[in-house]
Amino acid sequence: MRIGAILAACLALCAPSTGFGITPQELDTFIEEGGVRDIKISPTGEYLAMSVRVDGQTGLMVTRRGSTDVLSNMRFWRNTHVQDFWWVNNERLVMSLAETFGTRDDPVSTGELYAVDADGSRKKLLVGYRVSGAQFGSRIGGGREGDLAAYLVDPLHDDEKQVLVTIRSLGKDPYSRVERMNVYDGRRTRVTSAPVANADFVTDSQGRVRFAVGSMSDNQSQLFHRKDDQSEWEPVNRQRESNRIEMPLGFAEDDVTAYLRVSQPSGPDRIVALDTRTGERKDVAGDAVVDPRPVFLDGWKRPIGAWYFGASSRLSFFDEQTDEARLQQTLQRSFPGARAVMQSSSRDGRWRVVVAESDVDPGSFYLFDTRGMHANMIIARDAQIDSERMSPMRPIELKSRDGLTLHGFITTPASAAGKAMPMVVMPHGGPFGIFDAWGFDSDAQLLAAAGYAVLQVNFRGSANYGRAFRLAGARQWGGTMQDDVTDATRWAISEGIADPDRICIYGASYGAYAALMGTVREPDLYRCAIGYVGVYDLPMMQREDSRHTRSGATWSREWVGDDVAALQAVSPNLRAAEIKVPVLLAAGGEDFIAPIEHTKRMEAALKRTGGTVEALYYPKEGHGFYEIAHRREFYTRLLRFLDTHIGSGAR
Repeated sequence: MRIGAILAACLALCAPSTGFGITPQELDTFIEEGGVRDIKISPTGEYLAMSVRVDGQTGLMVTRRGSTDVLSNMRFWRNTHVQDFWWVNNERLVMSLAETFGTRDDPVSTGELYAVDADGSRKKLLVGYRVSGAQFGSRIGGGREGDLAAYLVDPLHDDEKQVLVTIRSLGKDPYSRVERMNVYDGRRTRVTSAPVANADFVTDSQGRVRFAVGSMSDNQSQLFHRKDDQSEWEPVNRQRESNRIEMPLGFAEDDVTAYLRVSQPSGPDRIVALDTRTGERKDVAGDAVVDPRPVFLDGWKRPIGAWYFGASSRLSFFDEQTDEARLQQTLQRSFPGARAVMQSSSRDGRWRVVVAESDVDPGSFYLFDTRGMHANMIIARDAQIDSERMSPMRPIELKSRDGLTLHGFITTPASAAGKAMPMVVMPHGGPFGIFDAWGFDSDAQLLAAAGYAVLQVNFRGSANYGRAFRLAGARQWGGTMQDDVTDATRWAISEGIADPDRICIYGASYGAYAALMGTVREPDLYRCAIGYVGVYDLPMMQREDSRHTRSGATWSREWVGDDVAALQAVSPNLRAAEIKVPVLLAAGGEDFIAPIEHTKRMEAALKRTGGTVEALYYPKEGHGFYEIAHRREFYTRLLRFLDTHIGSGAR
């Protein structure tokens, strides 16, 4: 199937030379944002629904299996995305909507659920703040129905007209309830209410709501269980008492055994099987280094194993002798050097949608026939990427100055000798709950193609290495989190990978903060710094994060800190006089994650103290630039800046 022809679009290639071996055409290869993000097959296997990103939004397209004919193609408006979607029956889809305000901004759910038939007919906004008699697309305020958000809990595969949804008010730290909703007219009936605020729910194979997990304004997790729809909620875990976080993943086929992801006093999380009748627990999955990521039967509800995203990707199953385990392991072996993930399945299990992705391939979708045991390619996520020309990621491990084991990756130019290279240190954003993983990273690949080694390290506070590792980053902005980045940089020098005289540090969001703070803490280590949509004034950030909800204020106090003097001491804009290297800054005027005022203050402070700074602003961009012309300008300037200070221009 050649769906790529449907999605093809022409881009103007009019940018000036970027320098250091990258042509404008090659640059566009890395900065295009279009393409298919996900594909799910209908219950009978007749249709394929796919989320497609283009022009700053994500729409939904439906085709027939084995055909290029497009049955429907839905798009909403700028910054609005189909966040997820589900087949309710073979003709009807329900989708959740989200909004972003930049390419670096994770989509934030709007709490709206929208339904449409496969052929594009019978469109209906079922629930959300815009629901009313008015036309979809206009905000409706004041009415009780509009003051809530909804999230799908269970598409109820045995019920072709109804789904289970979580209904949550738009107030601060709200309590949730589960309702059964008709996917044609949006009518709802109450099923149960949560015993804790900010709750999410998990159902069993019969669609009964069995788990609720949430927290009050103290952000301490609470887990509850009930035996059936008629039973009362009973506590399973309270973090404040156990010092553990337990997250329900789903049930085994018997609806008695439940699987929980459980944090540990040290080391990565584990998956345990809980007998919901007796309370007996059994450890069923875990790794010595990284957290488990659950694998679900047919890509949905029943946990059957786990992925481990470490130095490479590893797949395991609770029972390796089951037919499903053998099938998926066979499929995995069919894509050597890649991670083959089962995305969805037809109801009878014959047709499976699989995405194969790697460090040099953003991912390609395949339709796997379990009867014939063969897979046909549907489409590549980013067809413009030539995996043969990309650079593999090499896993690294090192010790921090205080003995903590750190993990990360080095990406080096394909043509480089691998020694004494110009290097870009690239701390990830977040910083908490985010981590750099083995997989395609367009920034790392672009920089490697331009001739730079790229260092990515999962400093303390990052996700994927257990709760204790994440907690070690709390209130460590500019402290031990920054030390970890420094230690990894010095490690790369000691290993002969990096030329100590040609190292720059570049990041976005928190990574931009770490880039600028790195030049404060280590004035002789880096030759330049680049901050993209960053935060630089921590007292200002802390005030903003504390405004909206009590739980948000708790989070900010516990993870960022509330000592104003201490936050000022680790704010790059207040220590600009200590920055002695050239700086490039970029920000968008509609950035609600890292408001443009942070960058303006950083630029002004550098100019006031005699620093060398360039700045790029786009008033209508958000947390990362959407417009292809704006991205092209930013990355062109980034490459020129690097070339001047650590590339060919610095020799």
